[in-house]
Order: sequence, then C-alpha cells, then structure tokens
Amino acid sequence: MKFFIDTAEVAEIRELAETGLVDGVTTNPSLIAKSGRKILDVIAEICDLVPGPVSAEVAASDFETMLAEGRKLAALRPNVAVKVPLTPAGLKVCKSLSDQGTLVNVTLCFSANQAILAAKAGAAFISPFVGRLDDIGQDGMDLIAQIVEIYGNYPAFTTEVLVASVRHPMHVTDAARLGAHVVTMPPKVLKQMYDHVLTDKGLAAFTADWAKTGQSIL
Repeated sequence: MKFFIDTAEVAEIRELAETGLVDGVTTNPSLIAKSGRKILDVIAEICDLVPGPVSAEVAASDFETMLAEGRKLAALRPNVAVKVPLTPAGLKVCKSLSDQGTLVNVTLCFSANQAILAAKAGAAFISPFVGRLDDIGQDGMDLIAQIVEIYGNYPAFTTEVLVASVRHPMHVTDAARLGAHVVTMPPKVLKQMYDHVLTDKGLAAFTADWAKTGQSIL
C-alpha cells in the first residue's frame, strides 16, 4: 500500500518524507488556502520533496478552464497528478489529460457508479471520501470494498483506489485489509500509527534494564 500525505504544509511534508514512508502528496484548494501561499509555488516545491505523485487540484468548474488549468499544473513537474472533481466536465477533462499521458486524480467520489465512470475516463486515481460518508451515517469502508471488487473484475481498469478523508489509523488498517492501493492521510494520522501503549511500556522497561548493566554499545 502507498502512503500519501494530505497537506500543503511544506515543512510537514519535508519532515515526513525524510522517514522514507511517504509515496506521494495530495492537496486541495482548502489546504492551499491554509498555507497562505501561491498554488504554483507550493506545488512545485512539494514535487521536489517527494518522488511520487503530487495531486494539484483545478479551481474552475467548466471544461475549457479546467483543461487549461490542468495543463498548466501538469507542466510544473513530471510528478504532478492533476486533480479534477467527479462531474461531467471533470471526467471530460480527465479523459483529455489522461489521453495525453498526464496523471489524473478524480476526487469527491461517493458511489461505486462514480468510480466506474472515473476508471472509464482513464483516471490514474479515484478518491472516495470515507470520512465524509461516515459523517452522514454511511459506511465509508463499504464503498472502498465495492470499488476494489469492481475494479478487480476488469483487468483493463488501471485506476488505483486512493482512500481519502481519512480520520484515524483504523481507516488505514481497514483500507489495507480491503486491498486499496493508496491511502492519503493528514500528517497527524501517520504519526498516530506509530503509537501503542505496550510499545511505550516495553521500551521503558528495556531502557531501564539496559541502564542497570552499565554498558555502552558505542
């Protein structure tokens, strides 16, 4: 499974990229707004920090403008994945860009039918939002299971399931059990994955016992 980080904060990305656990980054207009910086500068800088795909989202909603924005974003760096909404115009842009060899991440997916359309349009990634479905009383992971099953029925589909709107480490575990290709998560969720009370307790005991020996490995 690939781990993407869902943020536009360059300092956080740099820190996590140094762990070797980060395969890519996803951003969106809301995250860019929080950074307070210009989108083209942020995307270019992030692309230089990670080797994998960096999702950069278009801001327009009509086909012509979205396509122009997508081409401009894709020209920034080879590892840009243009992010488009799951709308008729967005899927049309997806088809145009993917036919030209550009990676496209189709976002705001909330049904299996939408995921099928994205795969037909040549999307490199489909982003189902599990947390937002959970918020309205639906099982977000049930959608992941449906999409993974459907894509598995058709070898011609090369779209990767990118689990988004991740709220906690169990979302990551459940996505991995279902066979999702990618999970994108806020930095805090990745950091939470390290934590377990028994790990802390065991390490404290080992450290105390080692101190009693009076030895040094170095």
